[in-house]
Order: sequence, then structure tokens, then C-alpha cells
Amino acid sequence: MQVNILEAKTNLSSLVRLIETGKESMIVIARYGKPVVKLVAYNDVPVSKRIGIAKGKLKSPDDLDKYNDEIAAMFGGAL
Repeated sequence: MQVNILEAKTNLSSLVRLIETGKESMIVIARYGKPVVKLVAYNDVPVSKRIGIAKGKLKSPDDLDKYNDEIAAMFGGAL
């Protein structure tokens, strides 16, 4: 995949994510259509899965939803 410098600056996080997840093995950044930089993974470091990282580490109270209806009524709606 090849992108120009402006696109790389605007979408750097997305481009890095493509490399981290393996959807792209290499991204070439070009200036005026000429390749100048190659973006590749560093030592194939796996990306961590952030969703579920605290699973089983937190406990919510049994009555957590006890006041949902009252709170919804305060904001003019109901659940």
C-alpha cells in the first residue's frame, strides 16, 4: 500500500493499526508520487486485545440498576 505524506499525517494511527493487525505488511509513504519511507512492524510485536482486559477483575454491586427508572425520569425519558 502506498500513501502520500498528507494522507500519512492525517491517518497515522489508522496506518499503524493496519500494520499492527497484519492487514498490511508494509506501507510506503511517498512525496510527489515517489516512495521515500517504508512503514513496517517492529519485531512483529503483537497488538494486545484491549476489550475484556479487566474481565473478572471488577465486581459491580447487585443493585447497580436499582435507580435506573428514577434517573431516566429526571432526564425526561424512561428505560
